[in-house]
Amino acid sequence: MFLMVLPDIVDENALLRRLRQGEEAAVIETYERYFSPLYHYAHLKLGNRDQAQDIVSEVFVKLIESLGRPSAPRENLRGWLFSVARHQISRTYGERPQLPLDDVEDWMSATDSNPELFLSETIPLERVRHALRMLTADHQEVLILRFGQRLSMKETADIMGKSVSAIKSLQFRALDTLRLILTEPEATNG
Repeated sequence: MFLMVLPDIVDENALLRRLRQGEEAAVIETYERYFSPLYHYAHLKLGNRDQAQDIVSEVFVKLIESLGRPSAPRENLRGWLFSVARHQISRTYGERPQLPLDDVEDWMSATDSNPELFLSETIPLERVRHALRMLTADHQEVLILRFGQRLSMKETADIMGKSVSAIKSLQFRALDTLRLILTEPEATNG
């Protein structure tokens, strides 16, 4: 199972200040901290390693180009990076109706309080894959961002271009739909 550990918010704010001051070491540190989570997100969205690497490379090119400009990240570095990745995926490859979910365990974080970990331990993985495939693309993405990438409601809202209340509703509906699908008798899922 894949465990994603993202930087502490306080550290991120300090890193963002250093980036805005044009510190070269801050660019390298940003790359080292965020390449893996961004790659993981892009790979989940695209289902292709090479395309995911291309997207993440483009995100960092855009970060470097934006420094000192109004388009540079101002408040939330992590959210800005994921927003650029999402936009770049859409711009380059178009909107994907659903995410490729062959490796469901790749997007489920390993934590005792994570409902997806509980699901993966108590329900056969193939059944979880089937249930996730039945969700809409927005439902899949909100679950990946909130639980797989551990982004806040605000960060997820910014990335998906929705309000925080819309993300709360989307997350609730996604989890509720997932629960309903997984509690159906197994014979209906075949």
